[in-house]
Amino acid sequence: MPLSRPGQAARRLAVVALVLAAAVGCGDTGGLEGAGSTPTAQGPARLWPELTPASSPAFEIGEVNTEVVKGVNVPGDDIRRVDPVEIVRAEIARNPGDYDGQKAPYRETERRMADCTKGPGHGRCPVLRPYYRDLTGDGLDDLTLGFPLLPGRTTAVRVYTVEKHRLVQVMAWEDALSGVELAGRSLVIRSPSEVAGYEYRLQWTWDRDQRAMLLTHDEMLRTGPRKHSRHPSASPTDSPAGSTSASPSAAPSVSPSASGG
Repeated sequence: MPLSRPGQAARRLAVVALVLAAAVGCGDTGGLEGAGSTPTAQGPARLWPELTPASSPAFEIGEVNTEVVKGVNVPGDDIRRVDPVEIVRAEIARNPGDYDGQKAPYRETERRMADCTKGPGHGRCPVLRPYYRDLTGDGLDDLTLGFPLLPGRTTAVRVYTVEKHRLVQVMAWEDALSGVELAGRSLVIRSPSEVAGYEYRLQWTWDRDQRAMLLTHDEMLRTGPRKHSRHPSASPTDSPAGSTSASPSAAPSVSPSASGG
């Protein structure tokens, strides 16, 4: 027979009493602890709805960065048979203003290329160890390559694939690096921030429509210990009168595992 509303309430109270009694009997270990107040859920608030949506970007930042690498052959369409040193030499040759001459910003990189006779990662050769993984989803390996831009502190990171028997660069980035990781079909670059205890984390993911690695995540994440303030943060007061203050949610953290070559 179904319980009446008063009967259901009495049963709930009895269950709560039993749970509390069990918690008291167990002592401190495994006891119930309050989780604190639950924040009120807030939906996104659209700001300035009267503005006309933009139809074109304000700045040209090169979201789709692809280029056929001329002068470098791909024997048997196997990217593992391509010499990484020759790939970097080809890039240097395409950009003589960056590498050739006393006033070139990366002249030291070009000078050290003479030490690459034994291949990447040997001696003073600036070409770093290559890594291979299928990033495009075609079942074939792609190449992730890096080399420092000397005498500065930035490092060039490149991704290459093979299309129609040609070597194609599908991603390019230069930055000061804290770490580089491969995760699935994504490449993640971590870079130091000018804000203590934080770092930038950028993720490129293969896009089959654009045939390129696109920058799909750009985050600033905490890395150091959190500093607790004695005083609560002030509530935002810059929202229009009568409207809900905006509370954008943080982007999800990217924590891929590192991959070897």
